[in-house]
Amino acid sequence: MAIENKPGDGFDTVFGHSDSLEPDAAPARVFKIIVIGDSNVGKTCLTFRFCEDTFLKNPEATIGVDFRERTLELDGESIKLQIWDTAGQERFRKSMVEHYYRNVHAVIFVYDVTSLSSFESVPEWIEECSRHCVGPLVPRVMVGNKCDLKDRREVPTTAAQCLADSYNFPLFETSAKEPAEKEHVDAIFLTLAYRLKSHKLLRLKQLSESGGGGGGGRPWDQRGREAGTCQC
Repeated sequence: MAIENKPGDGFDTVFGHSDSLEPDAAPARVFKIIVIGDSNVGKTCLTFRFCEDTFLKNPEATIGVDFRERTLELDGESIKLQIWDTAGQERFRKSMVEHYYRNVHAVIFVYDVTSLSSFESVPEWIEECSRHCVGPLVPRVMVGNKCDLKDRREVPTTAAQCLADSYNFPLFETSAKEPAEKEHVDAIFLTLAYRLKSHKLLRLKQLSESGGGGGGGRPWDQRGREAGTCQC
């Protein structure tokens, strides 16, 4: 099941290119997406489901960063998503944290619907993004994983939607384990891919109108606003 609330009004990204194997083909635009959250929420399984269409039955704890990528064809254009699967345990990620937050285009916050503590940690992960200068215009989504474990659910959808609304994030609930959920897992990454792709011209227009970025300040340097208190 995919649940999406109102997306943010706008964001800014940095766009890269990769070399194409075909000389006549347009180069794919490259976007870096980081997947963050507590340990054992299924971050690695989500990325494997999206990139490999497989489920890891016994995944080992991520140490530092795992890197995967998948190239998509969106409206006739090649888009390459570089997905950084980050360690949830502080002792495994401390030395890498500055590196994987650098030049981020989008962020996926993952929690386990059977673990209330992982859900309660989401605001801390959001705050960490802000501390490492991930600007408010970088698109973010929240994902509740392990929805197949219905009898063990601890996080109601209403509570998750309330938190997502307070940050103006889209919310998705899915299961990386179930093959039938493949389309829903894809929808998470496709939502970000389409948003990143569709805002390229808007960004170029904004830079042109500001005379190349001088004088008026850069939107990607602005600090993120603090989310309002949820009254649900």
